[in-house]
Amino acid sequence: MNEKLDLDRTDFGILRLLMSNAALSNKQLAAEVGLAPSSCHERLKSLRRQGVLLGSHAEVDLKLLGLAVEALLFIQCSKLDTKLVDTLLNDLGKIRQVRAVFLVAGHFDLVAHVAVSDMEQLKELISEHFNRHAWVTRTETAVVFNRITRHEIPITDSDLGAESQERSKPPIPHRGRRRGKL
Repeated sequence: MNEKLDLDRTDFGILRLLMSNAALSNKQLAAEVGLAPSSCHERLKSLRRQGVLLGSHAEVDLKLLGLAVEALLFIQCSKLDTKLVDTLLNDLGKIRQVRAVFLVAGHFDLVAHVAVSDMEQLKELISEHFNRHAWVTRTETAVVFNRITRHEIPITDSDLGAESQERSKPPIPHRGRRRGKL
């Protein structure tokens, strides 16, 4: 699905708020974006139905859970057959220590972000789950010392275009007919 959806500034406002704090209530979201709670709820349902809003997640300090080592594994495959790559992506995505897997262009074919308790567990993970595949020819590891994660949409209001911005303006209040003269 590469088509751009027809979202307006209000939709992006809702998404921005949820990406920075997924625990906000519908009432809080509505107040922040200037909608009635029922309208905001309908927008949320529409964003889910369109596949834009995929879920809500908590950010957890993995170190406090005993997962002190994070690493990026750069994987080179001998052959890039679509079915093999899809199978490998799915297999790697099921490993509980794998946080994310990316199919990339360049010298390596896949990059996996992993979180483990120590270097010994990292070594075992690579040996048992990555290097066991016959079509994996090389794995390089980069240990993560620190990271910054952004939880925002890299789109500004000016990126949305005039038509999208116009749709999200509040309607002009209706002034009923005055009694008496027409």
